[in-house]
This record gives sequence, structure tokens and C-alpha cells, in this order.
Amino acid sequence: MPDSTRFLSCDWGTSSFRLKLVTLPDLQVLAESTSDEGNAAVFAAWTKTEQPAGQRVAFYQAIIQKHLAALEKQLDTRLGQVPLVISGMASSTIGMRELPYKEFPFATDGADLATKVLAPTEEFAHPTLLISGVRTADDVMRGEEVQLVGCGFALSDEEQLFIHPGTHCKHVTIRNGRAVALETYMTGEFFSLLSSKSILAAAVEAGGNLGVQAHRQAFEKGVRDSARANLLHNAFRVRTNDLFDRFSRPANFFYLSGILIGYELSTFPPDYAGRIVLAGEPHLLDHYQAALELLGITERAASVTTQGAEEVTLRGHAAVLARIRKAGQL
Repeated sequence: MPDSTRFLSCDWGTSSFRLKLVTLPDLQVLAESTSDEGNAAVFAAWTKTEQPAGQRVAFYQAIIQKHLAALEKQLDTRLGQVPLVISGMASSTIGMRELPYKEFPFATDGADLATKVLAPTEEFAHPTLLISGVRTADDVMRGEEVQLVGCGFALSDEEQLFIHPGTHCKHVTIRNGRAVALETYMTGEFFSLLSSKSILAAAVEAGGNLGVQAHRQAFEKGVRDSARANLLHNAFRVRTNDLFDRFSRPANFFYLSGILIGYELSTFPPDYAGRIVLAGEPHLLDHYQAALELLGITERAASVTTQGAEEVTLRGHAAVLARIRKAGQL
């Protein structure tokens, strides 16, 4: 019998793998195993094996099995048939089994997300719930939809906004308990490319945090400058900041962050007065909170709240799992 007091939460992205053993209903993490075995790397390894397509799921399950063994070692116990919930890129073209996207709109309680239950086998004892992503006519996301579900949006006819900072930042509009619109911004990826692959790489230095006064001042100047000049011109200012000793290289790192985040938020609806929920990693939440305040968005919004990426992922996984169990599918 599948375990009803615990579940395995797997956030399997393009470049990373995270597996947690979690209690129900209080969502306490008992053990965790992570690695850089993201779907891109696993798919590349799978392709090289030239195995039949029918062996693909088993190949990916072997990766999971290794991490399950690590959890069992941490806890000094066997996990038996604890159910496994997977979101992220595992349901994509490079994942263990491709699933079609759920078309927008979708329910913010996860009731109508596209899912697939993989029955346990002799080789893999854990019943598995694979959650697919969502799409509009010209945009997609995989993984963030689960985090949105975990935010617990109020059922209201007033517009609400979910913002997930990251490599590809997501802005999702919520209305009447439905996610109705999605926009993706490549903010994090542009930051990575500019700070490590461009001429600006020599002008910035990672490290420090927004709590350092010089770093915050540089970040805030970047946000303000984003509204005053073209992004491409502002980007070159990162170089001249270094050439003319305006900022230290660690501070310049925050200036670059400021101009990119500020540019992302430059198209924010000027009359928006609803609730905003930021969900993501702590350091990114700090940056976005600061930018929203500086641009006056916080002042006119009904509220701006933050939630951690781990907590909303776990809540989202648990909500979808509960729905599938209630329907008798697992």
C-alpha cells in the first residue's frame, strides 16, 4: 500500500535535481538529496545509450533510485512505496516522459493541471505522479505552475499577480481562482550572459548582498537608470562604471542586476492596484522587493508578500497529490 503519511517531492529542472522526503499534512522535510543531474544532462546521457524508446522512463528512474538510496541512508530506513511527485522539466521533450501542456487558463488550486500517474514496477516501487507544465498561445512554463498552486491565492474577482523571479522570470495574472495570462522575461539568463560571457564580465564581481549599503545604492541607481535610458546603453554603463571607478566591481554587479530587473518591471501596468505575490529564492526576492518599492509599485498595490520557493513547491505538490488521491487515481 502506498504511504499516506509521507511523499517524495521532486523538483527536476533543466540543470538541477532536488528530491525531498516530506511528511503529510505538515510538510516537514525529513531528508533531502540534490545534484546537478538536470534533465538536459540526463537526456544527453540517455541519447548516447541508443536504447529503445521504451526504456527511457526506466533510465530516468535509475537516476531517482540513486537519490532514494541516499535518503534511505540518511534515515537508516527503507522507503517502501512512498508516492513520488515530480514537476519541472521531467515532463518535457528532454524529460523522462513528455506530457502535453495544460492550456491556459488553469485553476490556481491545481485541480485541472495535466498529470500522468506511472504505476510502480518491480524495479521501481514508488507510484509516481508526473505534473506537466502550462502554456498560452505564445508562452510556456514548467514547474512554476506548481509553485503558483502552493501560494494559495484567494478566490476573488480582483486581479492578483504571481511573480516568480529566476532565469526566466514569470508574471502570471490571477482572476476568480484562475491563472489567465502569462508573460516570461529572460532577466536571469540575460544577467548570466552579460556578467560572465560579455565584455562586462571584467567589470563585475559576484559576492556580497543587498544589505551592504554600497551594493544597495548601486542596485537602486540601476533600477532608476532603467527608466531613463535604453537598456543597451545602460548595459554599457556597467563597463564605464568600472573604467571611471564609479562603483567597485561587487557593487557594479548589483548595478547590472538593477538595470535588468528595472527594465523587466518597466512595462508593469501603471494602474495595477491588486495583490502581488513574489515566490522564489531569498536573494532574488530581496532584489524584486527593493525594485517594486523604488518604482512605486508597492505603494499602490493592495499588498506585496513573499514566499520561499521550497515551501510553495511542497504545498503545490501536496495539493495536486491530494486531488489525484481523491479521484482514486493513485
